[in-house]
Amino acid sequence: MTWLEVDEDSGFGIENLPYGVFRRDGTDARVGVAIGDRVLDLAGLAGAGLVEGRGWFASGTLNGFMAAGRAAWTANRARLRDLLTDPAQRAAVSPHLVPVTDVELLRPFEVADYVDFYASEHHATNAGRIFRPQGEPLLPNWKHLPVGYHGRAGTVYASGTPIVRPCGQRKVGPSDAAPSFGPTLRLDIEAEVGFVAGTPSTPGRPVTPRAFRDHVFGFVLVNDWSARDIQAWEGQPLGPFLGKSFATSVSPWVVPVAALEAARVTPPAQDPVPLPYLRADEPWGLDLRLEILINGGSVSRPRFERMYWTAPQQLAHATVNGASLRTGDLFASGTVSGPTKEERGCLLELTWNGTEPLELPDGAKRAFLEDGDTVTIRATAPGANGTTIDLGEVTGTIRPANC
Repeated sequence: MTWLEVDEDSGFGIENLPYGVFRRDGTDARVGVAIGDRVLDLAGLAGAGLVEGRGWFASGTLNGFMAAGRAAWTANRARLRDLLTDPAQRAAVSPHLVPVTDVELLRPFEVADYVDFYASEHHATNAGRIFRPQGEPLLPNWKHLPVGYHGRAGTVYASGTPIVRPCGQRKVGPSDAAPSFGPTLRLDIEAEVGFVAGTPSTPGRPVTPRAFRDHVFGFVLVNDWSARDIQAWEGQPLGPFLGKSFATSVSPWVVPVAALEAARVTPPAQDPVPLPYLRADEPWGLDLRLEILINGGSVSRPRFERMYWTAPQQLAHATVNGASLRTGDLFASGTVSGPTKEERGCLLELTWNGTEPLELPDGAKRAFLEDGDTVTIRATAPGANGTTIDLGEVTGTIRPANC
């Protein structure tokens, strides 16, 4: 138990301790840890000699600390737990606790590269049925490797950043009609879970599933905004480009891998058995409960535990060709969806490509997002000792196009 008053249901107790970057009253950005309804200023703690690494924590980004490696992450987490559970430390630590309502939460790390996967069998099957109704829902490679695409690091934004409706070529009408140009008419969301690399890897040397904890710092929530009409026209044969690259939002808190150990579960059985480089010797499904809200109303509750491809498998596949990890590499799961309509993770599925408009809790209907809509994705997980781990939320509001 911590000496700080923390609501048992807050999800930000001593078993969580997620890292983020914050700014207060125009001061320089610095690294903090969420505890209850407060942010613990790690730069301040380091300046007072209570933790190591002032250079890491006063830098305004998590990258320096993430690059320090697993031993530093483990030591700092243990030290923070000691400081927050030892009553004798209360007087020294309390001055460095700031109400979360008094700070601005920023993007927690500088993104080096961004990769988005397609790891939900339910999502991939639904998408296949929508776009290839006469064919097999899953393409032949899907159950043999984690399918993904390389995104754009420069448009990964902090939660709360407004999302400007993108413009591009759209194919509307008969198949022989020429494309038109303008704002997307099918703006969508993708509720995802991402992980961020801390420790780099050596070029030419793959990272095995067993080495996942040695390289990955933690998990975030991701909304990979999508312009479905732009994507559909441009995507053949090389896949997503402008339909995805305009914006991706990430949550402000990075939940350490260690905080999610109690959430690990056995993932779905994989058939056929993956090739040896993709086999893990421990279960890496994660019991994360997501919720999607549009304009404050809940529209879906996907379950991450049903994802076919796990995070260590995704990391192994991304590096098996010798591609090296850099600190700040972001890997997203792809849309998290389940077997029922109430668990679908995007409007493409929830409205079956616009043919079955979704009724929001306030009575409004949506095929896809309209200007002014606000989308929020949040998630929780079971923590150690019967606690709850809150992953926070990622949110964004749609602004009109500029074309």
